[in-house]
Amino acid sequence: MPSDSLNFRDLGGLPAEEGCIRSGVLYRSEGPRNFTPAQLETLQGMGFRSIVDLRSAREREEAPHDWHGPDCRWLGLDVNADLRVFGHDGRERLILGPEPEIAITTMAETYREVVGALLPHWPIIAGTLLDGEVPMMLNCTAGKDRTGIAAALVLTALGVPYETVRADFLLSNGAPGMNTLGGSLPSALSRLPADVTAPLIGVEGVYLDTAFAALRQDYGSVDAYLQKELGVGPRERAQLRRRMLARNSTK
Repeated sequence: MPSDSLNFRDLGGLPAEEGCIRSGVLYRSEGPRNFTPAQLETLQGMGFRSIVDLRSAREREEAPHDWHGPDCRWLGLDVNADLRVFGHDGRERLILGPEPEIAITTMAETYREVVGALLPHWPIIAGTLLDGEVPMMLNCTAGKDRTGIAAALVLTALGVPYETVRADFLLSNGAPGMNTLGGSLPSALSRLPADVTAPLIGVEGVYLDTAFAALRQDYGSVDAYLQKELGVGPRERAQLRRRMLARNSTK
């Protein structure tokens, strides 16, 4: 399976309010740059009905998805969220300060921007799921930030508790493919100490906490955000759960 060497995983088995996520319906992944030909061949045989590619147009040009077949709907959604970089005085800088805490704060604030960058694309993502175009794969370049937020919100709509959503988000830190990200940092950042760049390469729980806090601040609750921006209210949630959950046998 591709997950042997990449930040790629099936979200099946995660517990939800009414059962658990069915295996083989929702995947999250890094982009195609590091996939071997054998791994791409494996993906072709997995029967994906939709690929939600959250990378920018430039990222897609550099590493195109070139393996999906005619029965797979590929969606290039151009989610752009630039890394916000701050100095000691809180003003925006060209490079990060020397403390890891500054890098963590920078990434957490960037997650607020990702929430906004995803806004115009939610009707397409939710509509694709409601149309039953699964298995679906969500991906960006590293499979951790844009993909992390998108996967977290889909899981929330399916009734997965936040603690479980957050634990899945943090699994990217142990993914084999994450060790390749250091080489892709801009040169100004790659010269910084490892403890400073680590928060950029990996993920911290505070990143997702910040994104969800921004949703509650702006919408009153995450559920209100899902209904207003994804068009996923109680009826749509029930539809998604019927399609994507394996129900508890005791219910």
